[in-house]
Amino acid sequence: MITHPDFPAEPWDVRESGLDLGVLAQSESVFALSNGHIGLRGNLDEGEPHALPGTYLNSVFEFRPLPYAEAGYGYPDSGQTVINVTNGKLIRLLVEDEPFDVRYGELVAHERVLSLRDGVLRRTAQWISPSGHGVHVSTTRLVSFTQRATAAIEYEVRPVDGPLHLVLQSELVANEQLPAMSDDPRAAAVLEAPLVPEQHSAHDAHAHLVHSTRQSGRRVGAAMDHLVDCPADVQTFIECTENTARFTLITRLAAGQSLRLVKFLAYGWSSQRSIPGISAQVEAALALARASGWEGLLAEQRAYLDDYWARADVDLEGDQEVQQAVRFALFQVLQASARAERRPIPAKGLTGPGYDGHAFWDTESFVLPVLTYTTPHAAADALRWRHLTLRAARKRARQLTLGGAAFPWRTINGDECSGYWPAGTAAFHINADIADAAIRLADATGDDRFERETGLALLVETARLWTSLGFHHPEGSFRIDGVTGPDEYSALADNNVYTNLMAQRNLRGAVAAARRHPDAAAAMGVDDEEIAAWRRAADEMFVPYDEKLEVHPQAEEFTDHEVWDFAHTRADQYPLLLHFPYFQLYRKQVVKQADLVMALYKCGDAFTADEKARDFAYYEPLTVRDSSLSACVQAVLAAEVGHLDLGYDYLGEAARMDLDDLEHNTGDGLHIASLAGAWIALVAGFGGMRDSGGSLAFAPRLPEPLTRLTFSVMWRGRRLCVNVTGAEATYSLAGGDPLELTHHGRAFALAVGEPVTHPIPSIKIGSRPSQPPGRAPARRWPSPSDSGA
Repeated sequence: MITHPDFPAEPWDVRESGLDLGVLAQSESVFALSNGHIGLRGNLDEGEPHALPGTYLNSVFEFRPLPYAEAGYGYPDSGQTVINVTNGKLIRLLVEDEPFDVRYGELVAHERVLSLRDGVLRRTAQWISPSGHGVHVSTTRLVSFTQRATAAIEYEVRPVDGPLHLVLQSELVANEQLPAMSDDPRAAAVLEAPLVPEQHSAHDAHAHLVHSTRQSGRRVGAAMDHLVDCPADVQTFIECTENTARFTLITRLAAGQSLRLVKFLAYGWSSQRSIPGISAQVEAALALARASGWEGLLAEQRAYLDDYWARADVDLEGDQEVQQAVRFALFQVLQASARAERRPIPAKGLTGPGYDGHAFWDTESFVLPVLTYTTPHAAADALRWRHLTLRAARKRARQLTLGGAAFPWRTINGDECSGYWPAGTAAFHINADIADAAIRLADATGDDRFERETGLALLVETARLWTSLGFHHPEGSFRIDGVTGPDEYSALADNNVYTNLMAQRNLRGAVAAARRHPDAAAAMGVDDEEIAAWRRAADEMFVPYDEKLEVHPQAEEFTDHEVWDFAHTRADQYPLLLHFPYFQLYRKQVVKQADLVMALYKCGDAFTADEKARDFAYYEPLTVRDSSLSACVQAVLAAEVGHLDLGYDYLGEAARMDLDDLEHNTGDGLHIASLAGAWIALVAGFGGMRDSGGSLAFAPRLPEPLTRLTFSVMWRGRRLCVNVTGAEATYSLAGGDPLELTHHGRAFALAVGEPVTHPIPSIKIGSRPSQPPGRAPARRWPSPSDSGA
């Protein structure tokens, strides 16, 4: 956990006062900038010291070997790993003849501020060199939301006391030296120098490099240009080799004078464009950035974010830490997706190489719900990327002897690259998660064209998967055996409740979409017989229930298993997967992350209120939360069944996952799904929003510490605002036709200029359920239920 007070709770900023090299990796992730296409880790401008340098382009990766002790049919041939592309962040400073390096001399002051309103990272430093020369350095860095290929840095330096000779070296560096990334020497060799030089050139203050990957066929271009503002004479020269371009400035500044450098960067890649094509692409982007100028880029960035926050902001009273965290979360979700444009949203975004840069079910189940109601075009682009990978998914299904499409558990380019099939291939629910996201987006936007051109094919091909994967039992039920649900501590189980209910939604969604677009469905080979088969499978879907315990088993016979020996599991043995064999985990009642509880949230209409309360109470003592995906889901259900204080604790865990480095792995990138979970916990949890059946319903209730919660959601092109206090909720509509909504089961109409206020009914609160020993979320607020009242 980050224990130094470097991130004070501020509503619109994340501020680091001082510089603790012991948590450099974490701060590099927290201060990363991205737009979904380009990702720059928050490394110091001078490059050193660093924990993990990182510059990423979405979907630029390299293949790497997957070691198998014993290979089998259908195992992926190779893995995929995001690579560190050409680093353009570097601006080195020499004061007289000494490099500016915070490890030497005296760092008098140092501060970095990530502005969530402006979308920039600002840094100030005052440093005295070992020989006693003082300088003040200030920098501002941005990755543009409006100009997809562009990043820029403003760098200013001035002497503190007297005249000084200063040298600035602004660089592009490819194949920079990285810390060891893999214990496998074959993989390490792939990642050590992944870029092959193809072209380099430099003139005046401008340079560009073009490289390609050895195996994955990505051609990468990076270019830089500079503006110099200095009252003193400046000498400049530029040099360029295959892997390095360096623009050097030399000047002598008097006391009170400043040297200002603006560095424009452009990045692009393609698997098809030629060397001249990539070169022209980045040169054009660089020309546009220069035409806009530094002030123009800043103004565009602020205007873009003003528009975003007007529809996406979550404003609350009562907890400054959560307020900061949810805005940080929304900003990072935007950074991961805004300009991804038909490319994946990785689990770590573009903030680090964690999970090898792969996209998982996290995208559709956690990130896309947020984007659907705040930035729907980005959600649509993420699903269009899935649509673009349909050919690979169909091929994978054939390999698995199944119909339809089997989307990969983890991937960058659409091919499966999970080497552990019980928790990968067998987790077929990802197909229903994708279908669910497509259904939600079509409902929320009313975009008939999206559904016809993208959503329909996703629904049809995943429905075909379920009818080939499952079977009709003679007793009259449709069963799906031998699959893995969201809980990766339970593998290859029969009739996982979450999987079956999500498959049911998938099948019914395919029926409805095919009926709405009969011509397009027919072009895919869909006929009445197939639609009838989907409907029958959905209607007969088997959902196991334990009559004796009066709870739903996570999967068939799960509640018959022995309960994990929590009493003899030490605190340092979590996460369990690092200390116990999967064989032991798979045959015990222990839950890595919300699974059955996820079904209660995502498929809530399938359960009664009493069933939800009993199920939630049963699974709390079994769930160890060895995954960052769990806390937000538990927060939602805790709030729904009346455990508001427990839901509030889970909210804090989801929201502060990276700012407090709760899982001790923020250093390799942020947890984008957990960050999205902060919004889910607030809006779906304490805002009580549900979106089933093509309509919106709300059942808000606030925990005692929160005195107000205000959020907006986009629905059919209109912005709906919800303002919740402890006693009532007010709904208002900005533009468009009236809406039909539901508040705690009561339907009402909402029109522009006519806010509607409803009281919040009370709810009976039972005893707070227990968690496994040592695995309860950190308490954010004492409450009467702590004593069982």
